[in-house]
Amino acid sequence: MLKAINKMSVKFESRSVNEAFARQAVGAFVAQLDPTMDELGDIKTVVSEAVTNAIVHGYADKMGFITVSVRLFEGRALELKVKDSGRGIADVQQARQPMFTTGDDTRSGMGFTIMETFTDKLRVRSAEGRGTIVTMVKTLREREA
Repeated sequence: MLKAINKMSVKFESRSVNEAFARQAVGAFVAQLDPTMDELGDIKTVVSEAVTNAIVHGYADKMGFITVSVRLFEGRALELKVKDSGRGIADVQQARQPMFTTGDDTRSGMGFTIMETFTDKLRVRSAEGRGTIVTMVKTLREREA
């Protein structure tokens, strides 16, 4: 297992206004790897998707906390984790299908698909009534000298 060269974690209430905070916090932290603008955009997008899922689905009917953590590794790799203690996902495989949503008709059902597309690896662990942990791994391209 690779050893992390730097890490951070932030915990905040499941209010929709905190999604932008999570995006910016992760973006600022990951900047030390000198990602391209596209890579940084992808990272911020997957953070938004995972945090929004926790707010909308995990804590649909109550307030709770979301923890976002990032570990940076040698070789320009990073691991993002978004954890909630909300209601959990009854069927993770079904939830990962494009267009599936438990939300209202304003939800696209594309959150996990977007996360999977913009990262190298996506793992979703969930237990009903106990919460969800979404883990994403991405390796940034080597920058030209």
